[in-house]
Formats: sequence, C-alpha cells, structure tokens
Amino acid sequence: MKTRIRAFAVIVVSTLFLASCSGGNISDNSFVQEMQKKPQIGITFDNFVVERWLRDRDVFVAEAENQGAEVIVQNANGSADEQISQIEYFIQKKVDVIVIVAVDGDKLVDVVKSAQKAGIKVIAYDRLIRNANVDLYISFDNEKVGRLMAESLVASIPGGGKIFVIRGPKTDYNVDMVEKGFMEVIMGSNLKIAYNTYCQNWLSEQAYAAVIDGLKTTPDVAGIMCGNDDLAGRAFLALAENRLAGKVILVGQDADLSACQRIVEGTQKMTVYKSVDVLAKSAAAYAIQFADGESLMNTTDPINDGTYDVPYKKIEPVAVTINNIDEKIIESGFHLREDVYLNVKQAG
Repeated sequence: MKTRIRAFAVIVVSTLFLASCSGGNISDNSFVQEMQKKPQIGITFDNFVVERWLRDRDVFVAEAENQGAEVIVQNANGSADEQISQIEYFIQKKVDVIVIVAVDGDKLVDVVKSAQKAGIKVIAYDRLIRNANVDLYISFDNEKVGRLMAESLVASIPGGGKIFVIRGPKTDYNVDMVEKGFMEVIMGSNLKIAYNTYCQNWLSEQAYAAVIDGLKTTPDVAGIMCGNDDLAGRAFLALAENRLAGKVILVGQDADLSACQRIVEGTQKMTVYKSVDVLAKSAAAYAIQFADGESLMNTTDPINDGTYDVPYKKIEPVAVTINNIDEKIIESGFHLREDVYLNVKQAG
C-alpha cells in the first residue's frame, strides 16, 4: 500500500508540474484519474451455510478496505459452475486479484488459467486448487488438523474401541490432507475405524444419516471424527436421539459457536481452532501486495498442487478442549463468554 501511495504521489507531482508548464487542466488528466482508482479484489466463496465463511468474509473485506482496496464478494452456493461464472465475471471486470474458496478445485483449472492470462493474480483461499499453478495458496496446516483430531480420540479412548470417520467431500483437497494426518495417528493406535464416509458438498444432513446408519451395525461406537463442526452438530443430534450424547467422544474443527457450547456442556470433546482473523487478514495483505505489483513475502515452503509447486502460506491450528477454551476462544475474542457458556448458565 505504501508503495502505491509513494508512486502515486510522485506521478501527481510530476503531472501537476507538467500541467502548469503547458497550461493544462489537471482535472482533465485521464492518467491521474486512472491512478486514483482503488485496487479491486474479487472473492468468491463456496457458500455461506457454514458459519465460519461469514467470519472469513467480514474480516477479509474489512482488512482489504482498510488498506484502500475495493472488494467484490460473490457466493457460489455450493455450485462449481456458478463459481466459474463468477470468476469469469471478475475477469471481465478486470479486477487486480481474484481470491477463491473453491467449491471443487478440480473444475477451476481452465478459468484460473484464463484469469492469469488476463494478468490477474489468483489466490486459493483455504482450499488448494489442484494443477492450476495459482499465485498463492493460503491455508492452515491441514495435516496437523487431522493429527490433532486423531490424538484427541486416542487420548480420550485409552482402552481402544471402534470409531466412525465422517469426512467432507472428496472434491475438497483439504479433506485429503486432514485424512493423511488423521490416519498417521490412528494407524499407530488401538482404535478401529468401523464406519467411514464422505459428505458431498459438506451437507450436514449426511452426517446425521451416517451416524444413524453406523449405529445399526456398531452400537458400541466409542468415538466420532467429523470433518468440521457443522457435521459434528448433526452427528450430535443423532447421538442425542440414541441417548449417546456425551458418552461417545466427538471431535470436529472450526470452533463454531455451537461446538464450543457443546464442549463446555460435555457433549463434544474438542474442536480445532483455526484463527480466521489471522487467515483472512493475511490473505487480504497478500492480495494488496499482488495489486501493488510487489513480490510475495513471508510465505512458507511451497506445496505441490499435483503438477506445480506453488507458493504456500501455512498457518498453525490449535486443539481446543474444556481445559483451554477460555484462553484460546474467549480471551482471543473469537466468541463471547456469555455465548459460549449460555446453556451452562441456563442449566445452573
């Protein structure tokens, strides 16, 4: 941002000088008017059904606008075709940067390349777009997310037992990375996966159906891993209907308010907290760097997208349990104490 301001100041001073010498009117100078335009960032989200995407949107937009950019927000409503149309719209508008929370990364390769061909930088936000050679991938350490979830199950079920694994969709590459970290821990434990499924488009209703289905053959399930807290919420309902809530170890990720409430109530063991503020503010800062024509700074090791090694900014996740929820969630300002403990207070 400072680079753009300095450059603009130099150009304006120079133009004023030339205009005064020639008797021209600076207000009519189209070049200066062009320089006064704000950088434009287009961001398209998978959906706003999942609680966390609303927070990502608000933090990203606020940070980018605070740095002088204009942000155009689009919601694909879970449709890859709609998201492609939105990215094509951004290309037509000639935005400076496109940020994508991919619905299906495998379907976006061609449109990403079209954007880059038009001179537009592309950031894959939270979900990697495979084989597309994006200009930046920014997300959390998803393998560590999987390890944290597995470690919580192993520690909470020391005698061993059967578990259900309810993942997100196969089209989300993060699901693969979480699975990799999760299985590294589970394979070395005495836990056995008795039921395993994927939820298309992250539809939470499928998590409810999966638990009901799994209980038919494995009523003695000891733990359930859910791909996010939205899925965990529906898994909890299925457990509650079978009088198993609080008896079966339930883990998820995203630190949704409802999940944090379940943790203090004793019906969910842990959630993986991923600081949306850090992710969204960092992504906005990188988008501004791209818009200013600056080189990327402070990225971590590159990640292979299947074909290319792309720049990667990796952010560390944190396991949240009843033991540290006040420190990690409430003191950080992620959720308010009165909201997290709402049902506990009512019960008291």
